[in-house]
Amino acid sequence: MNICESILSLSPYRGGKPISELQRELGLDEVVKLASNENPLFVSDKVRTAIEQSISGIGRYPDGNGFELKQAISKYLSVSAEHITIGNGSNDILELLARISVCCASDEVVFSQYAFVVYSLVTKALGARAVVTPANDFSHDLDAMLLAITDNTKLIFIANPNNPTGTLLEDSTVYAFLSKVPSSIIVVLDQAYVEYLNTATATISWLQEFDNLVITRTFSKAYGLAGLRVGYSVSSSEIADYLNRIRQPFNVNHIAQSAAIAALADEDFLQKSILCNKQGLLQLTNGFRALGLPYIPSSANFIAVKVDEPSVIYQALLKKGFIVRPVEMPNYLRISIGTKNENTAFLDALKLVLI
Repeated sequence: MNICESILSLSPYRGGKPISELQRELGLDEVVKLASNENPLFVSDKVRTAIEQSISGIGRYPDGNGFELKQAISKYLSVSAEHITIGNGSNDILELLARISVCCASDEVVFSQYAFVVYSLVTKALGARAVVTPANDFSHDLDAMLLAITDNTKLIFIANPNNPTGTLLEDSTVYAFLSKVPSSIIVVLDQAYVEYLNTATATISWLQEFDNLVITRTFSKAYGLAGLRVGYSVSSSEIADYLNRIRQPFNVNHIAQSAAIAALADEDFLQKSILCNKQGLLQLTNGFRALGLPYIPSSANFIAVKVDEPSVIYQALLKKGFIVRPVEMPNYLRISIGTKNENTAFLDALKLVLI
């Protein structure tokens, strides 16, 4: 078979181990998953009701243009619907952005060390050159990223807050960076975790100044819709038009659209999720300090903790029914924030496996 060389060099993306898989492997009845940055509160009652009501419509194709969902996002962010593109999770949008930017093997995509693994996957899948700049204390070094720009640079990815480190760049720092990037280069500001900052609308106004900026968001984290796969981007109408030319028809299903609309309207649940995360993050950081474990301060719904022999600790935690996430950072595991009881049980298990 004639398979592209760039595809042959890739390994499939591996998400957090499913609960059912660990139950099958070890015969466990109770498993706590703290691996995929999901919302431990799941979804609100309003979303559940919207899902139930939408079931009657699954015999027909969804609205391919996502009119009502775009209207809801438009109202929430005070932007015109023509600037919005919906996707099968924000991951879908990231891939589409790479496809409209990268045309040949000499094209370059710039992103940071210790950034979201999908940036590398979509770049290499298209046969482009990944330019990975060294991280600065586990965070993006924007000065290094500016220096990495060449005439071949077509796309820049910035995750803020960053996954898997949880680090956060100040808005003023990102703004200054955007001001120095040539307008011909698309800059993606990946804000999958922005709701946890309570500043979800702060950067949207930048779109009026930077036509090359694309902001991506997801309903998978704070809104609890990870299983429905729905995300979106906000950009210039020109970039949105290009994205819509190549996205799959009906890429966001009917139930997902209905659930996302209901989620946006439920501010009480969002604030409850933010508070749960804030309290859980404090609980885990206090627990790590008590165990003498270094960690990277996080602004997201997960935290990276440093341990000796992380692969050994990971396997030991699995045997106790706790799924966490190994990451490509030396001696670190990434832990998603759970409920108070889940966090307590995890810290107890971690203490036992560290002995």
